[in-house]
Amino acid sequence: MFDLISSLLYNVKNLLGAFDMSIKLVASDLDGTIISENNFINQSNFEAIDMMNSHNINFAICTGKSYSVSKNWCDKCKATYGIFSNGSQIYNLKTGAPIYKNVLDFDSIKKSFEIAKKYNLHVHAYSDNLLVTEKLKYLDLRNFKLQELPGFEFVIVSNVLDYIQKNNLPIYQLVISSDSFLEDVKSEILQSNNVSILKISKFGQYKDKILNKEYEYLSVVPYNTSKSNALDILGKYLSVNKDEIMAIGDNLNDLDMVKNSGIGVAVANAYSDLKDVAKYTTQNNVAEGGFAEAVYKFIKLD
Repeated sequence: MFDLISSLLYNVKNLLGAFDMSIKLVASDLDGTIISENNFINQSNFEAIDMMNSHNINFAICTGKSYSVSKNWCDKCKATYGIFSNGSQIYNLKTGAPIYKNVLDFDSIKKSFEIAKKYNLHVHAYSDNLLVTEKLKYLDLRNFKLQELPGFEFVIVSNVLDYIQKNNLPIYQLVISSDSFLEDVKSEILQSNNVSILKISKFGQYKDKILNKEYEYLSVVPYNTSKSNALDILGKYLSVNKDEIMAIGDNLNDLDMVKNSGIGVAVANAYSDLKDVAKYTTQNNVAEGGFAEAVYKFIKLD
């Protein structure tokens, strides 16, 4: 009994100690965490970001979207750094210079595309300033509806793979979508490719409200690529330790970065799996300023 009590006290002390750490970098997802439906951002989120910037606390946007798709929103949010395409791209947003880029090799793109097409699945791909698709349908249609993107182009082609090869495009992320479950497709792609894949389900309470549609998609990125690993790279670049990073998110592609950061936060509307690994879940959802709630709770200014 004494050992059990000692263990519990030790864990509580460690948890409280983590919350007392000086936060030097706040890393946050964008859609569903800072931006709610119809591109709404609670004013308190802007105020929290201004507070961080005024105290020289680095702020990084971490999103599954590419740099070009997200740049305008990063500017509006006054982010200093950005992690894009689920970790394939890292940018210094103050200068616009890339810190890190990692592209899919063409063989992996080809094998993944062929498996997707074998099952008549929808595929789109992110390059530097292009989203390439054969039809705006799932996540690419959502992006098209939400974004005003000077300098970014949605290219509709007869065959995504042929277009990539013909134009020698660097591809940071391949997205495979379907109305049904994709676990078996994910397994098949992993058996023949040296890639990393994240599966996101938008069923039930997580239904895509912008499209009023349920679906599932696979984010195919270079091997060992994730928001969490990219955050490690950014932390080393900034000489910031993991326990000095607060990560905030809502979706499954945020899970590892929330789990592995000094303070991991899930907003109230987050997937339950993310809440399970977070050190704190906000009372407020994205529209109510859950991001700002987390910032003010854990960033203690002298």
